[in-house]
Amino acid sequence: MQTLEHEPLQILYQDAYLVAINKPSGLLVHKSPIDKHETRFALQEVRELIGQYVYPVHRLDKPTSGVLLFALSKEVAQVLSNDFRENRVKKEYVAVVRGYVEEQGLIDHPLKQMLDTKAEKIRGITKEEQEAQTYFETVAMVELPYAVGRYATARYSLVKLKPQTGRKHQLRRHMKHIHHHMIGDTKHGRGEHNKLFREKFGCYRLLLHATKMTLTHPIGKHTLFIKATFDDGFKELFKTFEWQFGV
Repeated sequence: MQTLEHEPLQILYQDAYLVAINKPSGLLVHKSPIDKHETRFALQEVRELIGQYVYPVHRLDKPTSGVLLFALSKEVAQVLSNDFRENRVKKEYVAVVRGYVEEQGLIDHPLKQMLDTKAEKIRGITKEEQEAQTYFETVAMVELPYAVGRYATARYSLVKLKPQTGRKHQLRRHMKHIHHHMIGDTKHGRGEHNKLFREKFGCYRLLLHATKMTLTHPIGKHTLFIKATFDDGFKELFKTFEWQFGV
């Protein structure tokens, strides 16, 4: 289930102003001081794929897959970046998490801004809490015959997540807050569950996928709906768990 090293990028939408891809898990959006050893970046690969310069307008964390949008001009990038900041772009994700999650609900829990670099930490820079809200909806559950910790079986849920704000690692941190950690999350998750998925299902990735994005086209002003299908790893899990779910 590991991401292929040179998996070709899938274009989900393209016109004279925008291009959207289905970003694979493990691919950085652009160069980062946190991952200095990385040589592959979505930004550069999209430029090479379509033969023109592209501008990032939002981000997906390296281990997250799904809809990633770029602008094709500075002017369009400015409009879209502002739409993202003002939460006018609606995003929907799907994740696999530990435990049986409630049918639906709203996580309204402020999050402290995360320091991005060691230099910031050394300088003693502190970041204040910011409001953060995430709607969730449980769409499937499974109980597996594997002992984890003090439990004889392991339970997991497939959830839809709709962030109402855009904080760093918001979905992963919010699911941790309600004690339903994401599978494959090595920073905010639970190691024993990640280990189970590695050993039993060959799953080495974060099980978080940006499935849908809804936005107003910056030029045409019509509504755009962009969807990203699941990779083979997700599909294999759906089949194994008998989860009937698609984008």
